[in-house]
Amino acid sequence: MTTEKVLITGGTGFLGSQLVLAALRQGYHVRTTVRSKTSEEALLKTLAEQGYPTTSQLEFAQTDLLADDGWDTAMADIDYVLSVASPVFFGKVTDESAVIEPAVAGITRILTAADKAGVKRVVMTANFGGVGFSQFDSTRPTTEADWTDPEQPGLSVYEKSKTIAERRAWDYMHTHDTNMTFTAINPVAIFGPSLNQHVSGSFDLLKAIMNGQTKRLVNIELNVVDVRDVVDLHLRAMTAPQAANQRFIASADGQISFSEIATLVRTAHPELAETITKKKMPDWLVRLAAHFSAQAKSGQLLMTINRNVSNEKAKRLLGWRPIVSQEQALLAAADTLIKAHLV
Repeated sequence: MTTEKVLITGGTGFLGSQLVLAALRQGYHVRTTVRSKTSEEALLKTLAEQGYPTTSQLEFAQTDLLADDGWDTAMADIDYVLSVASPVFFGKVTDESAVIEPAVAGITRILTAADKAGVKRVVMTANFGGVGFSQFDSTRPTTEADWTDPEQPGLSVYEKSKTIAERRAWDYMHTHDTNMTFTAINPVAIFGPSLNQHVSGSFDLLKAIMNGQTKRLVNIELNVVDVRDVVDLHLRAMTAPQAANQRFIASADGQISFSEIATLVRTAHPELAETITKKKMPDWLVRLAAHFSAQAKSGQLLMTINRNVSNEKAKRLLGWRPIVSQEQALLAAADTLIKAHLV
């Protein structure tokens, strides 16, 4: 047990709920932000299902990333902040600024309030999209020194918003006289088990393969990480002196292709064998379609970026090791989708 207090934003989400549970288990006093009483009750139910009933070590603060109200109260007496929550959007985006501006405003609001409250460190859940989507040189690994160009053709609005938001966070740290330190965690595609029915955006890809929505498998390789390893890296980065003002890529070792993912799930779940396609889409067709389709253009980008991604920095500085393989993470995610009747 420790007297140190952690504020975790977005504690009801896929990653946030796992962070809340792990921080409580490590003895931290946890405060987490929610947008409603309903969200609070949902998280308490989730924790109880994990054998962690209501505890005096957990409290809630109602806030919104897009409003100033409540943040001073949420930050009171807090030692560390894990900035996990990100503004959400649904459907087709016609105005990029409607996604980018809230993401930037959200992290700026958190850093401002944390700095004012005397927080020791803010750890931001950033994204690999901010690191490696403009790195095409396969002769060297992609590292934390790389940055994605926000104007990279084919970059999704989500990846662009996360890239710009992280840039603004670093700009804040460089332009303010503060004793607070900042760390960014940049996960690749996050899979693994969910504590509830919340899943990450990465699951959409797996869901489309499992339910047959994917008719042809594009020649794309992914870097994958399990949510439990992402949690471990966040908590290490939160307190380690050597993590101050650093970025860390969260990734399991190696890469895995769409075709390999399909084979993996088909083998583990033979009842889905007829649904999961074996057909492949030729590269030339993706390149041709990229002239007419934003989705194909994003696919072409994913086909060409360097997937030789290094996780050595987190290993060297923080002693972190991904204990879950990419295959195990994907199968755990598939089990979650089946159990939650999401496929």
